[in-house]
Amino acid sequence: MNSQRLINELGLVEHREGGYFSETFRNHEQIDSEREGEKRSALTSIYYMLTKDRPIGYFHRNLSSIVHYFHGGDPLTYLLIDNKGQLTRKMLGPALSKDCQPQLIVPGGTWKATILEKGDYGLLGEAVAPGFEYCDMTFAKAEDMSKAFPHLWGKIEPYVKS
Repeated sequence: MNSQRLINELGLVEHREGGYFSETFRNHEQIDSEREGEKRSALTSIYYMLTKDRPIGYFHRNLSSIVHYFHGGDPLTYLLIDNKGQLTRKMLGPALSKDCQPQLIVPGGTWKATILEKGDYGLLGEAVAPGFEYCDMTFAKAEDMSKAFPHLWGKIEPYVKS
């Protein structure tokens, strides 16, 4: 299987954070929220894929926690910055080892970037609860990130979309 075939068969489109995606599920059950719009789907799910032509999911953060599930292809590197300014690196992929895991939970409020460092593609699924809404997502801005994380700027700059 190659990336173009997956894009076609899964109905993936370009995502503004980088890579490709398709929403596969939006729960019709609504839950109360104090967020903009007040109501949220209880759960949403997507396919998300990085490819050698779109290898970066640029830094952003979501209010909701997200569970990432590896589906196929090559491992993906996650750069995560917590609310204390600590940078961690995690690998999502098929091999169970201390360096690679098939599932990754990213808590709400965590800055994250995803990188396909080698290979043709990395395909994953994401489950978001409460459900994803674009108004709950913040894209990183170079000026803000360099000020907030001057100690990390040299490591994260390539993954901040300007």
